[in-house]
Amino acid sequence: MWRRAKTKDAGEDRATPLLEIQIHPGDIRKRVRYYFLTRRLLRRGGLAVALYVAFLLFSLAVTPRMIRDQLAARHYRSLTEQRTMLGERLHALVERFDALEQATDDARVAMAKIHMAYGLPGDEAIGLGGYPFAAGEVPASIYASTIRRGKELEARVREQLGVLESFLTEVQEVEEAHRDQVRITPSISPLRGEFVLTSPFGNRRSPFTKEIDFHNGIDLAAAVGTPIHAPADGQVIFAGWISQRRSVGWWRYGKLVAINHGDRFITLFAHCDEIHVKRGQRVVQGEVIGTVGNTGWSTSPHLHYEVRRVLEDGRDEPKDPRIYILDHRWRDEEQVLVRARAAPDLREYEPLPRVIRRR
Repeated sequence: MWRRAKTKDAGEDRATPLLEIQIHPGDIRKRVRYYFLTRRLLRRGGLAVALYVAFLLFSLAVTPRMIRDQLAARHYRSLTEQRTMLGERLHALVERFDALEQATDDARVAMAKIHMAYGLPGDEAIGLGGYPFAAGEVPASIYASTIRRGKELEARVREQLGVLESFLTEVQEVEEAHRDQVRITPSISPLRGEFVLTSPFGNRRSPFTKEIDFHNGIDLAAAVGTPIHAPADGQVIFAGWISQRRSVGWWRYGKLVAINHGDRFITLFAHCDEIHVKRGQRVVQGEVIGTVGNTGWSTSPHLHYEVRRVLEDGRDEPKDPRIYILDHRWRDEEQVLVRARAAPDLREYEPLPRVIRRR
């Protein structure tokens, strides 16, 4: 039970109890408990209740905003992570475009080699022109430069694919119309496996005279006994060692094999160790005709390989054999094609001796 405490007058001390609370237990043997609430205690309690209610009201007012801020921060972090992930994917795609551009460029060079090996006129080749593609506008963002790079790569890849399509169409038409010509056109490497280009086609410093001379073919270093393969179908027109009495210059080539490929090409293979064919024998592309050696004027085991193009006037003009090796990728193929198209002056080359000339 509780009751209001009696006071004598209004000026009584504020510590005088204002309310008296008595708690009577059910057991009469237990003591009655008394609690006295003074005016000061009631004011403090009221103030505490008021502050608690104010806190609740403030919490109810700001909680939705805090929740919204938390959700917004979480959403922002999610968007940031998503942007980072998309950026990484964008970089990966651009790298793939870069690799694809290199692959299409390699394919274009290979097709250009085929085009030149078949003797197709460059001014009539649709594939040599290319097609322009615009990269287009790029919106502003932290990935703008990457997007722009990707669009440029895409444009170049599209252009290269257009060139390749034109090349492929032209080559297919030639192969369909001239199957015999394709079969007798030198198109594979005479060596397989490990070999190194030690001396290119064209002007060089002779390892013997130390003077600048014209190198009619290419030198491919390989181990003694490495098989030499015919680059196309043809007929052997020489197999042996040219005597000094016939030609000192050609005697230096050591054991030599010469193959006539129709009426357009003659290929030569010098410094052989063993010769597996004989004069008059017909060979097919890929057939082993001999092995790499170190005979004649040779500083180390290697194959001297020449491709001679037979012109209308009967002259046998040397060509860079790398153009006709379509199953091997050279490091400077672009420069090889440029030099081949430039038609260098070949007046200093050594013509084939009578014993090797076509019959």
